[in-house]
Amino acid sequence: MADKQLLHLVFGGQVQDPQSLEFRDLSKVDIVGIYGSYTEAENAWRSVSQANVDDAMTKYVVVHLHKLLEPES
Repeated sequence: MADKQLLHLVFGGQVQDPQSLEFRDLSKVDIVGIYGSYTEAENAWRSVSQANVDDAMTKYVVVHLHKLLEPES
């Protein structure tokens, strides 16, 4: 039996402060993609974060969409 699909969103961009998630320009937020497992999302996050490692003002995150869509589970 396959594991239940748990959707995750990976996105990021330039932030006002590296300690926050307040983006400088929402029109320039980079939507990396939606993934069916945390492992896939983490791999995408790791790849895009590594590509931007020299820019302290660029931040990428993984959002657990399944927790927003089905908060009771």
